[in-house]
Amino acid sequence: MKKYIPNFITLLNLFCGCIAMVFAIHCVFEMVALFVFLGIVFDFFDGFSARILNVKSELGLQLDSMADMVTSGVVPGVVMFKLLEMSFSGGWSSDLHIENGSFLNGLEISSLIPLLGFVVTLGSGYRLAKFNIDENQTDSFVGLPTPANALLIISLPLILMYHNNDVLNGVILNQWFLLGTTFFSAFLLNCNLELFALKFKSWNFKDNAVRYIFILICLVLLATLKFLAVPAIIIFYIALSVFNSVSSKNP
Repeated sequence: MKKYIPNFITLLNLFCGCIAMVFAIHCVFEMVALFVFLGIVFDFFDGFSARILNVKSELGLQLDSMADMVTSGVVPGVVMFKLLEMSFSGGWSSDLHIENGSFLNGLEISSLIPLLGFVVTLGSGYRLAKFNIDENQTDSFVGLPTPANALLIISLPLILMYHNNDVLNGVILNQWFLLGTTFFSAFLLNCNLELFALKFKSWNFKDNAVRYIFILICLVLLATLKFLAVPAIIIFYIALSVFNSVSSKNP
């Protein structure tokens, strides 16, 4: 019976991703964030439970990637699509503002560009496929993990909603910013950049200094910046990983 526990937790991740997708389609971004976060929590505990119960399997590995593809791949792609659609329609709405009720609208470019938001999904899928065949990503990651990228994308509409800053709103709803973020996130997912993993083999500070520092800074940023802390944390995570990698190679 215990061998089914990790797979059941993975299916809960997939279920959360499905629910998040429904909310994303209707632009209920608070619920999108909630269910993506829950999915990421389940994603952590399925692997954790598999290690504790010693029931890791090839089936579990493939199922985990499928669940991540939905929760951390398709959902942020839908969110980016909706943000791009809003930026071209000139406002915040759950409805598509396309003339004549036609999505293609006579093949106007402004009607098709939001589809580029799914480059996030394509980049996520490619990364997950690479991760499954890479045996070296155990103590560190190569490229930005899909859950981190999903949180980055999903934080954007929350910043719009809860910070209510004209400058931030103008930046986030700028088409070039959104397109740049889309392609840059796909690059980060698949670039040859070594990033540390939050896996503790022991609790002593010496072996985990970078992890403890990262967690402490994250708590400070979340307490002070709220949803704006998410992109700040991702930037800090990348910068700290680069510093850690350089310092370890040049003691």
